[in-house]
Amino acid sequence: MLQSYLSEIGRSAKSYYEHTARTQPTLPDVVVTLIEMGFNVDTLPAYAKRSQRMVITAPPVTNHPVAPKALSAGQNKPHPAHIPGHLPEFPDPHTYIKTPTCREPVCDYQVLREKAASQRRDVERALTRFMAKTGETQSLFKDDTSTFPLIAARPLSIPYLNALLPSELELQQVEETDSSEQDDQTDTENLSMHMQTDDSGTEKENASVLQQNSLKGGEDTLIDNPYLRPVKKPKLRRKK
Repeated sequence: MLQSYLSEIGRSAKSYYEHTARTQPTLPDVVVTLIEMGFNVDTLPAYAKRSQRMVITAPPVTNHPVAPKALSAGQNKPHPAHIPGHLPEFPDPHTYIKTPTCREPVCDYQVLREKAASQRRDVERALTRFMAKTGETQSLFKDDTSTFPLIAARPLSIPYLNALLPSELELQQVEETDSSEQDDQTDTENLSMHMQTDDSGTEKENASVLQQNSLKGGEDTLIDNPYLRPVKKPKLRRKK
């Protein structure tokens, strides 16, 4: 009954101060509420001054420990004059401060060379470790086989074959020289044919026969093996 009586006093007082466009109750609101509920307000001073009254002390104020923030940067801004004080505070500065994260590209030649060299060294180390883990390895020590692993050399049936076979660069150079010589040969033949247009028919037939024989001979002399081809002397350029 006491709980319902106090709840009714609070509800009626709230309705009165909200009716007058206020946000907090005053003493007249409580007095009007008691009068409406049938309570004699004149007996309140005599009841408050009785000798056997009990004074309820205020509860002690305990300061709750403030939990440290996980991330704090700077100090919070206070409210400007046009913002009421009952509104919440501004958030932490780290939530809206702009912090650039990009860096300017490095254009120094020495730094770029050092970076490229370190990357190449790291790639070589990674490849050697991969080959050592996936393939056969040899060790410098008999007891410990994991300290200094060495990539095992694979024996070849013909060890001198790699030294005799030409490399890709040499083959490319040989093909370029052959193509340039064939172009020179065709150019000279075309010039000779244009020079002999005024000759007789017999001379044209003889020239065509010679041209066919020279082409056949050129095809016969082309050999795939570069080591069996005839030696070609380098062209000497005369100084003008």
